[in-house]
Amino acid sequence: MNKESPFAYQAVYRYLVELIDSTRTEGEWKLPSLRQLALRLNVSVSTTKSAYALLEDEGRVFSRPKLGYFCRAGSMQPPTPAANLLDNIYAYARQPGMLALSSDAPSMLLSLENPLLMTERELSRQYPRSAVPLYQPFGEIELRTVLAERYTRSTAHYWRPEQVFIGADLRSVLDMSLAALNLRGTVALVESPCSWAILRQLHAADIRVIEVPLHVDGRFDLQQVHDLLQRETVALAVFSSTVSLPHGSLMPAADKQQLCEWLSERGVWLFENDSYGEFGFLPEQPRYRDFADPERLVVFSTFDKVIGSEAPFGYVLIRGQEAAMQRQCLDRAFRLSPIRQKALARLYGSRRIDQHTQVLRGLLHERMTQMTRLLQEHAADQLNVVAAAGGATLWAQSVHPVDMRRVFERLLAKGIVIAPGEMFSQQGLWRDCLRLSYTVDWSKDIGLAVKTLAAAIERERQLTP
Repeated sequence: MNKESPFAYQAVYRYLVELIDSTRTEGEWKLPSLRQLALRLNVSVSTTKSAYALLEDEGRVFSRPKLGYFCRAGSMQPPTPAANLLDNIYAYARQPGMLALSSDAPSMLLSLENPLLMTERELSRQYPRSAVPLYQPFGEIELRTVLAERYTRSTAHYWRPEQVFIGADLRSVLDMSLAALNLRGTVALVESPCSWAILRQLHAADIRVIEVPLHVDGRFDLQQVHDLLQRETVALAVFSSTVSLPHGSLMPAADKQQLCEWLSERGVWLFENDSYGEFGFLPEQPRYRDFADPERLVVFSTFDKVIGSEAPFGYVLIRGQEAAMQRQCLDRAFRLSPIRQKALARLYGSRRIDQHTQVLRGLLHERMTQMTRLLQEHAADQLNVVAAAGGATLWAQSVHPVDMRRVFERLLAKGIVIAPGEMFSQQGLWRDCLRLSYTVDWSKDIGLAVKTLAAAIERERQLTP
């Protein structure tokens, strides 16, 4: 195994999954130690530790202090089906032997976790360990500074470090932003299909969601939006910064400018989701924040889409609400690793992030083209696919009326997991659609998986009255 490969921990992870899956014994058994596994597979101990940590997060193994890692018989059995579709998707996607065509993680193609961890180790030697953890409640100033600089575009669109706040994840930064702006129980306008994570957070804040469907060309019905703003007391709008995800389309700059003018006129807060802002395939894609009122703008994002699961933190930028945001951060008392944040800041400050993102964007475009070609070859009679302008997924609609949840259930028996469109709507839209990933394990026969998907859709069509 190549020690220098950025995918080394993923290869170790797959090795362990196969080892556990092939072991037939009662009770629990001990797995190889970190050092034993490193010697066996010719990798570093940190690589084996990362693989074990991922398995532990998924509940597949457990550790005992000073004894090592263990696996219990039955821990790899298929999950009990849940009533919630999203929970089912995640449970089945983590099972060994399942091919997940439902992921939305660009970093699965190319991770920056090894450089992040190496930088963290270097910094650990520079910063002596304190007897009392010196957590910064709003985030480390180095990281807040580089983010403020990164998002500053002009004298009109600028940010200061004190306007940047770091949270544990996407959910936490959204939660504290909604609370700071006193938006709980209000009305939100969202693009549809919409990220399930955002829909869940709005629901948790008791916010009534109005979905505005995106057309195949990536545009809203602007007259519909205008009428909604006139008729409803909308307090916030949540839109993707560049490519509309999971739809994968790109709204024209003129449309974004018009929407921002209407939102500004009515004092509506614009929440711009920048989680995939770095992954547009076209140069200089228009963003909402280029046209928005900076005093009514909230930009939020996460690091994990670019870097990987070792950087789960979320962040938010907002002007004029520093005191309210500080109170929310203090109430939550985040305990985020200072050294990890400093390491992130160094990767941004050195422009390593930009180099990585450029390469990753190229890989995403290459895999998108490959997946699109397979869909055209094997599923053209079953699916109409939206041309992707960026991101890590493709949005597809069935040519004939088909319930994709039933297709999802049918494919589980074939070892394939998809993401039905209904999970991206609160109002029951997109039942005949699905989101497909191209950040998949390309060592497997993806062409066969696409053929199996097409056959399942066709079979469901035949059974649909």
